[in-house]
Amino acid sequence: MTLRTTTLAAAILAVSAHGAAAQELTIGLSSEPTSMDPQFHNLATNTQVRLNIFESLIAQDPLQGLEPSLATKWEALDDTTWRYSLREGVEFHDGTPFTARDVIYSVCRIPLVENSPSSFSIYTQSVTDMRAEDDHTLIIETNGPNPLLPVESSTWAILSADASGAEDTVTFTEDGCEGMGTLPASNDFNSPDVAAGTGPYMLDEFTRGSQIVLTRNEDYWGEAPDWERIVMRPITSAGPRVAALLSGDVDMIESPPIQDLPRLEDANFKVVDSLSNRIIYLHMYHQDHDAPGIEGTNGENPLLDAKVREAISLAINREAIVERIMGGYAEPAGELLPPPMFGTSGRAVDAYDPERAQALLAEAGYEDGFKIVLGTPNDRYINDEQVAQAVAQMLTRIGIETEVDASTASQFFSRRNDQEFPIYMAGWGAASGEMSSPLKSLVASYDPDAGLGVTNPGRYSNPELDSILKEAMVTIDDDKRSQLLQKAESIALDEHGIIPLHYERTAWAMKPGLDYEPRVDQYTLAFEVKDVSDEAQD
Repeated sequence: MTLRTTTLAAAILAVSAHGAAAQELTIGLSSEPTSMDPQFHNLATNTQVRLNIFESLIAQDPLQGLEPSLATKWEALDDTTWRYSLREGVEFHDGTPFTARDVIYSVCRIPLVENSPSSFSIYTQSVTDMRAEDDHTLIIETNGPNPLLPVESSTWAILSADASGAEDTVTFTEDGCEGMGTLPASNDFNSPDVAAGTGPYMLDEFTRGSQIVLTRNEDYWGEAPDWERIVMRPITSAGPRVAALLSGDVDMIESPPIQDLPRLEDANFKVVDSLSNRIIYLHMYHQDHDAPGIEGTNGENPLLDAKVREAISLAINREAIVERIMGGYAEPAGELLPPPMFGTSGRAVDAYDPERAQALLAEAGYEDGFKIVLGTPNDRYINDEQVAQAVAQMLTRIGIETEVDASTASQFFSRRNDQEFPIYMAGWGAASGEMSSPLKSLVASYDPDAGLGVTNPGRYSNPELDSILKEAMVTIDDDKRSQLLQKAESIALDEHGIIPLHYERTAWAMKPGLDYEPRVDQYTLAFEVKDVSDEAQD
């Protein structure tokens, strides 16, 4: 072989290799999904993967606004009846056509998923009937006015009834749907034959602890994604995740450590970030018996006194936490959602005023202070343990001697739900993108049968708030519902039943030539990553 031939062959190989590389995107994930079953676990790390494969009737844009997906139109016919017009010409990955039957099957399966750690049934509880007027028109009836049904239906992963083993006719009933056949187990969705969605990507491989591989759906009904092949690698430790990006092992990572962002930008990597809907907050034990982790109060629970709770809030220098610990990648919070999201009022952040805080403690009869334990996870939120330590130092300065009890997320959430902490720090991201989400979960009186107060282990309760919130949940008029949500939130915040700290900003880092629009829900969606390199623009 001549030198010229050898050189030409090498050049062809190089071009071919470059072309192949340009068609593959590798993403370093900060956590691994717990299942490929899109209805198994209501968890952000699962949802961001499933949205590539399984779509919903309605999608949420990067600001959580609703937009058409498998439904092109939805309208309320009366207070309890909705009509959804379904998109025509859509096929599942197995080649079967998408119809209303698949939607009915999918909603019927949600409450039947076995051993779900966090069920999507909270988004289907109001549905009392579903029936197809024709293959692409669906009527849904609810047990009362439910203005949030469109938002809730954005969480329903639509499965292929045929790939899931359904019978020819699937009928919705409140007592148990008919025609479901033998339900697929969650582990069955590890197989591409069962994991048949309508999304822009198809599942090719799921190797737990190693990688998730997706391939482009060439028959996708919507805009084709930029990448032929997606490889998602769980790299749960921040240091190795950054190292993988710097070395070229991955093209993009989520949740890079704040302290590493300047280094990544200096190395010519692109960093994008945005304010998220996740509120970091303090929650307290609101019962007058068996108060854990409190000393120096003669058995009393000082957190029952609104003056003490206000003192805690005024003792916290939120701006200092944002600047010194969060590196500017957060914003001080005055509400449970960042304005101007639906149901917010633009309420001001509680001012840092340690002198007033000490005066309030004295007025409440605790001029000598007391001791308390602050619970926190140390691996769930951005710089969570460091933030908790800063809060503890600030409380100690006003006379509330505070010890931090930090544990891994799995341990923390279990202990929190067992009411082991008198005060704890945690976070909440609103899947619905509006104020009813944190209100229903965090401050509504505990009523698990009604789906209220499910993340309110401190048992804060205010009957007036509950009444206003329940009225808001059946109010169709958006303006009136927003005003009711604002009023309900103000009740909790005025008496410091919950104490907002800050809203997280979420960052992504990627190699040059890529672009990603940050999302307030913090999802990393592979199909929305764009190739903006010179080669892609030619």
